[in-house]
Amino acid sequence: MEQLGGAAESPEELRPVDIVRRLDEYIIGQQAAKRSVAIALRNRIRRQRLTDEMREEVLPKNILMIGPTGVGKTEIARRLARLTNSPFLKVEATKFTEVGYVGRDVESIIRDLLEQTITEVHNGRIADVEDRARAAAAARIVDALVEAEEHAQRPKATAATDAATAAVGDDVAGQRRLRLVRRRMERRLAANKLEDKLIDIEVEEPFQPALEGFAGTGLEEVGTSLSDFFSQMAPPRKRSKRMTVADARTTLIEEETDRLVDMDRVYDDAIRAVEDDGIVFVDEVDKICGQRSEHGPDVSGEGVQRDLLPLLEGSTVNTRYGPVHTDHILFIAAGAFTMSRPSDLIPEMQGRFPIRVELSSLSQADLERILVEPSNALTKQYTALLGTEGVDLRFNPAGIAEIARQAHAVNEQDENIGARRLFTILEKVLEEISFRAEDFTAMPVEVTAEYVSSRLADLVRNDDVRKYVL
Repeated sequence: MEQLGGAAESPEELRPVDIVRRLDEYIIGQQAAKRSVAIALRNRIRRQRLTDEMREEVLPKNILMIGPTGVGKTEIARRLARLTNSPFLKVEATKFTEVGYVGRDVESIIRDLLEQTITEVHNGRIADVEDRARAAAAARIVDALVEAEEHAQRPKATAATDAATAAVGDDVAGQRRLRLVRRRMERRLAANKLEDKLIDIEVEEPFQPALEGFAGTGLEEVGTSLSDFFSQMAPPRKRSKRMTVADARTTLIEEETDRLVDMDRVYDDAIRAVEDDGIVFVDEVDKICGQRSEHGPDVSGEGVQRDLLPLLEGSTVNTRYGPVHTDHILFIAAGAFTMSRPSDLIPEMQGRFPIRVELSSLSQADLERILVEPSNALTKQYTALLGTEGVDLRFNPAGIAEIARQAHAVNEQDENIGARRLFTILEKVLEEISFRAEDFTAMPVEVTAEYVSSRLADLVRNDDVRKYVL
């Protein structure tokens, strides 16, 4: 599959142990969940090596992650998608309603995933043709500059004089002069010496009918399809616009890029990528299960579960770009299940998630490791951020341990939000340094256990303030 954007290894080269090792660079612990997603990803590679007949029979094994917030459920799925450059979409199950009721239906998940993938594939194609588009745009700008100069030098006389002048342009001397003018303009344009010069260029103006009232009604596809239909009935019009060379370059590069990129192929490749490699992460799935309502149909709970079944089982979703088959899309559902249990899901829904993994709450030791070990550890982020203003920020081991201890203590006493608690703790600890960064450039600033305790002392003692601030 063509890379959708960003650096990613070829999935063919990634064994499950390699995938887990790469996930370990960003996520601490949760080995069971990492192993499950690694196996699911590798099974996709194995499926591609099967015969056509057998390949159609092998379906992905969807995964249900069970664990409290802030322990890495979303991050595991997101990093997995980045690792393999797979189309990825995260949705909240609570945002959907049963078909026939006001709200978004579950098929919009596939449409949104496809739209996002089309954008990524399109951006990749733009990068491929960027040099050619720039060259074509530059040639059109030079044409406009040469025409402007010729017009400025042409004498304002009678029609006979104009005809005579035009005839001169046809002779050998006139052609030579035009070539010299063109070369001079090309050199000045390449040297960015004409950026503010005004020129007249022909630009396309696509037909844009006024179609209002579709947003948020579940009829977005209808509105967009009608817009496409009218655009085809009324081709883009061209009109002359006066703008600076700098603005003209941006406009013309976009036009030339659109002309060079084959959008039909982009749509086909995006659909194939979604069907073969798509990953959908459905969060808060525990919020749509529970006791059956006695006051009427539960259109945002059990109704949504039933609407999700065809997507999970494998169905065809019609989009404006063509039908998308969901048979081989990997669905990863997640939920805390504090007020309910996985068994509260309807039986058909449970059967569509044959692999279940439980993610454990984070201990104080886990929080310490999260602060320093991942490639994107928070301490590394803050050190880099403040380093841009000359602050040499350092965290000693005792300071790290105290931050983790305080975060774990607040999680135990109040709502347990896992590693997300580290954000609020660190923001409070480093608030003064971040606010007066210019006053801390003279010498290294070391975050010690004493400094952490002093910054959090008042908040930890006051239960009411702690609940709101930390």
